[in-house]
Amino acid sequence: MTRWRSAAWWLMVVVVATAPVAGAESIDLWPGAAPDEPADVKELGEEKVLDPGGATSIMRITNVTRPQLEVFPAPADKNRGAALLIAPGGGYNILAWEHEGTEVAAWANSVGMTAFVLKYRVPRRSDQPKDKPPLQPLEDAQRAMSIVRSRASQWGIDPKRIGTIGFSAGGNLAANLATHFEKRAYQPVDTTDQTSCRPDFVALIYPGGVIDPSTGTLNPAFEFTKQSPPAFCVHATNDKGSSENSVAVYLAQKRLGLPAEMHLYALGGHGFGMRGKGAVTAWPAALEQWLRGQNFLQ
Repeated sequence: MTRWRSAAWWLMVVVVATAPVAGAESIDLWPGAAPDEPADVKELGEEKVLDPGGATSIMRITNVTRPQLEVFPAPADKNRGAALLIAPGGGYNILAWEHEGTEVAAWANSVGMTAFVLKYRVPRRSDQPKDKPPLQPLEDAQRAMSIVRSRASQWGIDPKRIGTIGFSAGGNLAANLATHFEKRAYQPVDTTDQTSCRPDFVALIYPGGVIDPSTGTLNPAFEFTKQSPPAFCVHATNDKGSSENSVAVYLAQKRLGLPAEMHLYALGGHGFGMRGKGAVTAWPAALEQWLRGQNFLQ
């Protein structure tokens, strides 16, 4: 068994036959094999598993070697021409596919946005350092954003109103994409890579790993500049991680004079996604209002 597949977390889950909610189509990100895979990664096949703990089940996907986009077109009578690239969380080990993925896509559709759930490569590859964002998910996110923008007319999307949202590790990935779009993390493979991979806005929902835990300051891997997109941040004070991850992003944007909004809730914990309780359930409505105020939902 390879090192990257032997993570102990999935010993506590059970495999189920039911599949996550499906989009209208699935698009392979790469025309051939995905780039920069270490030699110990094998095509073992994805696993869809159901976490039996807690009040509600959590669908997880792991062993992703064939990264894809799951497409959820906006209803024709609601389409506002905006799009959302969704990065589920899961510690770069699994993808929390429903409550941080397909359920977010359903919300996006309800406000007139076409949604794309990103099935990026997990678990973290054995050649990637633990204290930095892994390379392969960033490659997948850059490629995904370029695919969506290069085919925008196909889905009735304005190529200047395509943003990204990420949860937990997916928030880390979204922040990575929002600060690394001027240069590809991989060698371009075709004309799609000539299209910009810069998100027009970024929403970070309880992102992790954005600050350096030893200093409490912004991780040097995330360098916000005047070219960074507008940012919307959500966190709970009682997150088992640190809400300072979102605070650091907000302050970086504010100091650069860039649009930024932050919602910090007293309660909510970590990983609530679209299934929170109490005041934290207001974040999707707040995001919608922010998108309207920024003229992304015209």
